[in-house]
Amino acid sequence: MAGHSHWAGIKHKKEIADKKRGAAFSKLLSAITAAAQKDPNPDFNPRLRTAVEKARAENVPAANITRAIGRAHEDGSTMEELLFEAYGPGGAALLIEVTSDNKNRAVAEVKNILHESGGKWAEPGSVRWAFEDKGAGAWSAKFPVELAPDDARKLAALVAALHEHQDVQKVYTNVR
Repeated sequence: MAGHSHWAGIKHKKEIADKKRGAAFSKLLSAITAAAQKDPNPDFNPRLRTAVEKARAENVPAANITRAIGRAHEDGSTMEELLFEAYGPGGAALLIEVTSDNKNRAVAEVKNILHESGGKWAEPGSVRWAFEDKGAGAWSAKFPVELAPDDARKLAALVAALHEHQDVQKVYTNVR
């Protein structure tokens, strides 16, 4: 069986797992950097404490967490937390939490994902009314809606495409 190597199979599986792990680490660390901009001490900053706990739960190395907190106060680096509003297939309301160092790029990339997946960009305030702020950045739908199976499938694909983007932290919908 020439050309078949046990190591080659392991290498390909490891490559895929490392890519997923790296993307998750990147999202978690950018959330830490954004939360640490107000106060770098997790004892006095509940958002930072929550972000650090999530990172530890995903086995992010402590050195990476420390670097992300330190990066929040370096010159010129500003991570912004943004909340975008959109409509998905079947009129489903979407709130998209994004953490980015470049707002203009993030807007353009999210708009592109929405356009390719059948979603529509919404003006600020036009979707947020359909959600209730539960505090600590959590949102829940005030008026949950049912979608047709075809629209639900399209919405699931849109949400998956948004989650693949490295700046997107969470996506909330008003679908049951």
